[in-house]
Amino acid sequence: MSGSSGRFRCTRKLTLAMGGGIIILVIALTVGLCVGLSGSNDVTEETPAFSIDHTANTFLLNGQPFRYVAGSFHYFRALPDAWRNRLRTMRAAGLNALDTYVEWSLHNPHDGEYNWEGIADVVKFLEIAQEENFYIVLRPGPYICAERDNGGLPHWLFTKYPNIKVRTNDPNYLAEVSKWYAELMPRLKHLLIGNGGKIIMVQVENEYAAYYACDHEYLNWLRDETDKYVENKALLFTVDIPNERMHCGKIENVFATTDFGIDRIHEIDKIWEYLRGVQPTGPLVNSEFYPGWLTHWQEMNQRRDPNEVASALKTILSYNASVNLYMFFGGTNFGFTAGANYDLDGGIGYAADITSYDYDAVMDEAGGVTKKYELIKQVISEVLDPPNITLNPAKRLAYGKVELTPSMELLSTEGRAALSKGTPVKSDMPKSFEEMDQYSGLLLYETPLPSLDLDPTLLQVEDLRDRAHVFVDQQLVGTLSREARIYALPLSKGWGSTLQLLVENQGRINYDRANDTKGIFGKVTLQLHNGGALPLDNWTTTGYPLEAIAIESWHQKLAENAALEASIAKQRLLRTGPILYTGSFQVPEVGDTYLNMAGWGKGVAYVNGFNLGRYWPLAGPQITLYVPNELLKVGSNSLVLIEYQRCNKTTNGAELPAVQFDAVAQLDGESSEAQK
Repeated sequence: MSGSSGRFRCTRKLTLAMGGGIIILVIALTVGLCVGLSGSNDVTEETPAFSIDHTANTFLLNGQPFRYVAGSFHYFRALPDAWRNRLRTMRAAGLNALDTYVEWSLHNPHDGEYNWEGIADVVKFLEIAQEENFYIVLRPGPYICAERDNGGLPHWLFTKYPNIKVRTNDPNYLAEVSKWYAELMPRLKHLLIGNGGKIIMVQVENEYAAYYACDHEYLNWLRDETDKYVENKALLFTVDIPNERMHCGKIENVFATTDFGIDRIHEIDKIWEYLRGVQPTGPLVNSEFYPGWLTHWQEMNQRRDPNEVASALKTILSYNASVNLYMFFGGTNFGFTAGANYDLDGGIGYAADITSYDYDAVMDEAGGVTKKYELIKQVISEVLDPPNITLNPAKRLAYGKVELTPSMELLSTEGRAALSKGTPVKSDMPKSFEEMDQYSGLLLYETPLPSLDLDPTLLQVEDLRDRAHVFVDQQLVGTLSREARIYALPLSKGWGSTLQLLVENQGRINYDRANDTKGIFGKVTLQLHNGGALPLDNWTTTGYPLEAIAIESWHQKLAENAALEASIAKQRLLRTGPILYTGSFQVPEVGDTYLNMAGWGKGVAYVNGFNLGRYWPLAGPQITLYVPNELLKVGSNSLVLIEYQRCNKTTNGAELPAVQFDAVAQLDGESSEAQK
């Protein structure tokens, strides 16, 4: 069979009587397809611990029929000290399996640099899952989508190989995936079911049929590269959306599954037909049953009715199918990890994902149980015996109002010295985030402004990704936006001599494309009197990664030396660029809380040196940022905001700008708990 050289094989001997003679027919198949040819459940040394009976159309675990009801929980969306609590809450609902992605960009943030500690300690997470008695469905990608920046692919791939074609047979992409798997997979081998662990399934790629390439040479290579480490000690599988393109994601000798939510439950028989079209036998599996959905900035928070979700799950289970609820616990896109989507045909164009990944999941963003949880638990109990587990949820506490002091202007001399990275780069054309090897944050583009031919003159940016505050001599003159498809604005004579565009990366597209480079591309021009356009060159590009370690270092120096604090005029609208606001708040008792950003504009928040993520209450629907109790300590705690647009106080009066720490989330203007 194609791509099967060197793979472990199992055999079945069928004895046929033919004219008095006996012929022994040996059928050799790869492990994913070998079990159940005769319907036997006998376990031999050659039979893997987890396999498929293609006669009975069921999984076999240690030779016995098995099906799983799993829930998705991504370790990178909760702090490590919360992992066990979240997993235990999931297990208490009756789940017998955990589904999780592995995020390449988290573990390999720069070329040759690897991170396996803290929130990136995937081995510890999986070991805790095993201790909590979960079987594990592992999804290492390397592309994962997951509403994560770039679908989990590292930004530096495009720094190193500007023309790389990811998720294809591109030799550069294959070489980097091979290096990545050589780092990742050996760490996980002891966790495979065939090695005494509990990983029963390992995914190859992710929803590949939805990708334009349909490159089976790549898929076959990735299958073999994955199996090189799995060594048939777990079952390889794929997941694809049920439609006519499923064949593009089907890989020979790899078990196929599908995904769908309540919006398609009425056509479930048709969905199984699609799956049977590429996988004629074996168990039916919905690898992503959606109890909620993702939400973008500037749209209503997505909700799914709990009763409809429970009813749909019951329908899926009535087919004796295995299922994974995506998401069972969603968590948070901390820092700059939230991705984006792009659907020009659907009319939305570019749309950035919100920081919360509450997802209207079965558990809420803080790991609490919901009405949906109780209904799902009841459905699961009809097919699996629920364990007897006592839960110990964290308290949710309000810490009240916190006044903030404007402490530094980002574009000031002090701001550049403290938070810009490296030496500014001079070039004819603006440099991208990837060319600067910068994951996220901001890039400042500056160029001399020539004498304007017209008054006003139209400034045009050919390709902006994603949002730019435009300054002339550090005075705000307007905002450009990829989301709003605004790429031009007028400039008047006499405004100044230096044009500055401060560009924000709002999150790389995570679905389908996974090649969404950031910054300014193409020409930046000024309108001429004759109707032509004058291209601007001679650019200086300065990077502001806004990484938590740099923010905390600056904040500690500020605390140690009050003389460093700048005297910044009170202002509601930030006309001279982003401002860093600082404050502290007292915690008498540690609990989960929510940073309420109502009245502020757009920016990033840091608590005790940890990047909570982006806020944008002006756009909504998310108003609060989740603050895990694991971040807090009894006593004084620090808060830093980098506000891009406006603070929440007027300029008249002595009162300082402020935020509020609440006990209730506001993801759509109302308490999440009240709606679930």
